[in-house]
Amino acid sequence: MTSALLGPAEIRALAERLGVRPTKTLGQNFLHDANTIRRIVRTAELEPAEVVLEVGPGLGSLTLGLLEQGHPVTAVEIDPVLAEALPGTVAQRLPGSALTVLTADALRLQELPAPAPTALVANLPYNVAVPVVLHLLERLPTLRAGLVMVQAEVADRLVAGPGSRTYGVPSVKAAWYARATRVGAVGRNVFWPAPNVDSGLVRLVRRDPPETSADRRAVFGVIDAAFAQRRKTLRSALAGWAGSAPEAERRLRAAGIDPGARGETLDVVQFARLAETAAL
Repeated sequence: MTSALLGPAEIRALAERLGVRPTKTLGQNFLHDANTIRRIVRTAELEPAEVVLEVGPGLGSLTLGLLEQGHPVTAVEIDPVLAEALPGTVAQRLPGSALTVLTADALRLQELPAPAPTALVANLPYNVAVPVVLHLLERLPTLRAGLVMVQAEVADRLVAGPGSRTYGVPSVKAAWYARATRVGAVGRNVFWPAPNVDSGLVRLVRRDPPETSADRRAVFGVIDAAFAQRRKTLRSALAGWAGSAPEAERRLRAAGIDPGARGETLDVVQFARLAETAAL
């Protein structure tokens, strides 16, 4: 049986026919290894009726892998040339597949046509991976889970816990929406062109945000302030946010947090509790 997926030679031939030259600006590194594609689809643990959102489908490698398993796919592609070509590629290799293509910037996406996507599966451009994940989790509440391939360093940040060397703003904000787990590594030679770094697979499972009277923006504001000056104690780092260092200390104590602690020791629940003190 002939594979519907795109191999290295087919990726290059398709790019040449379209006049596409991969650009760093758009983070274009096209996946071409069938084993990796099928591993991603398998690791995503998609349910039979899952509607998949894919961001940055590029030439269609992962898109075909998802459609091959019978999942409807809504693909969001910022490059108009690639977006226009994708339906034709799919029609040629997997006719009759349920594919919707939107030419759009995922960071500006507000809503999607029905059926609403329930899972995000994507090889995300390295330079916008974290903002895209956070934006989609915020704007698309129907997303119950996701599997994203990102730069290995970004994968470490997304899944890090308090006290970890890689724990930071992405870790805490992702934890507001979901439980993030590292579920695999991906080498460089499965892409064209090969990136200068390795990649990691991160699985996201939606959960309710912490119970808090503070809204998300208020909590995220405290998180940003706490990590803006990582080496400072929270009393000093949050002086601007609170209006003064003494006021920051008062709020920290009201939240049951040591003013001498640093931002990287707090979890998302503690940040939410701290945000609530602004109203006290």
